[in-house]
Amino acid sequence: MTGTRARLCLIEDDEIMGESLCERFELEGFSYDWHRSCREAEIALARHRYAVVVSDIRLPDRGGDELFLALKAQGRVLPPWLFITGHGAIDRAVELLKSGAADYLTKPFDLDAMIDRLSSLLDNAQSPSDEYRLGVSAAMRHIESLLPRLARQATTILISGESGVGKEVVARELHHLSAEGNERPFIAVNCGAISESLLEAELFGHEKGAFTGAIRERPGVFEQAHGGTLFLDEIGDMPLPMQVKLLRAIQERKVTRVGGERALSVDLRLICATHRDLKERVEEGRFREDLFYRINVINLRLPPLRERGDDILWLARRFLAAYCREHPGETKRLTPTVEQALLMHTWPGNIRELKNAIERACILSAGDALLLETLFETPPPAELLADDTAAGLADYLKACERDYIAKALEAHDGQIARTAAHLGISRKNLWERMKRLDLSV
Repeated sequence: MTGTRARLCLIEDDEIMGESLCERFELEGFSYDWHRSCREAEIALARHRYAVVVSDIRLPDRGGDELFLALKAQGRVLPPWLFITGHGAIDRAVELLKSGAADYLTKPFDLDAMIDRLSSLLDNAQSPSDEYRLGVSAAMRHIESLLPRLARQATTILISGESGVGKEVVARELHHLSAEGNERPFIAVNCGAISESLLEAELFGHEKGAFTGAIRERPGVFEQAHGGTLFLDEIGDMPLPMQVKLLRAIQERKVTRVGGERALSVDLRLICATHRDLKERVEEGRFREDLFYRINVINLRLPPLRERGDDILWLARRFLAAYCREHPGETKRLTPTVEQALLMHTWPGNIRELKNAIERACILSAGDALLLETLFETPPPAELLADDTAAGLADYLKACERDYIAKALEAHDGQIARTAAHLGISRKNLWERMKRLDLSV
């Protein structure tokens, strides 16, 4: 069973509770380490790779929540974290969910419910490292699930989506998933950023003396990408005359340098990308229909960030962790108010805009907490600038949880089993949350 292949990290100072949990873990066949303090657990987490952490919030030397948030702030990639808490700390537990914790259970809890939740987390925790590379939303997880097969079989792929959604990131992931992907070249060129007079030489190369300034021969990107991947970004902006030559090169897998006479064979994977509607441009006569069908063998559409809200905080935390890694000694964190602002924003610039916003806020915020006024270039909504009271924060977090579960129920036609599986919790846990949040189907 799953427990024989994965190891749990239990952080619990109560001897009776700890012994009870360990006894049940053994009955279930789970491997585990029991740590009675945060200090002891922190050392173990640095040395071992755990599949799941089960942690009490209140511990003798430090709060389990403080340990979790401190490790997140350091940019550590953590396994799923399941908190155990008393009824008096439910609001804190919900806040931890917003910060990336997997779930929480309130004392006294049903051991069967805990085992159900642990089994689900262990089944999904195939690796304690980054489980997802592109996003945690259903849309991006689906795309990520397709990439290994495409990397093995597809030689021509079109990636479409708005500017800033991460088309080149997906292209690079496809390349790295290929056999010997890390050893073969990945060449990227923006077709819209090169003038028409220079584009042919950029793509196909040129011989010495082919034109003024060509003082030596130079291979084009097709030749440079031989054996690897060629990524043609913004292909929808390519001039029509060049589209004819590109079509021929794709069909024949041969290129002729500017000023040359010999056709050179190339073997590569071609990935094209565009933020434009190519079908519409074909109808307008601005994109060749034959080229469109030639590159549109596999079409991956990346949804804009506003359509995959689950990815916003996940991405923000990754950018925050990356900034802290690049600037040793810097510790930055997202406050609930900043997180609310991130979720409310429509992100017309998509992931690129989000990354810039986090970097700007990290630079301009003097303390550890990112300041709301540094996040956007325009002033934030007035209601977000109001001081948060403890009650107001708890109400906000409860409303976020209620809205999230309500949307999940709606997406799965109110079916409890399917919704619970989507949320990664047990049916009993979902019923309990629905009751607490006054939700019905």
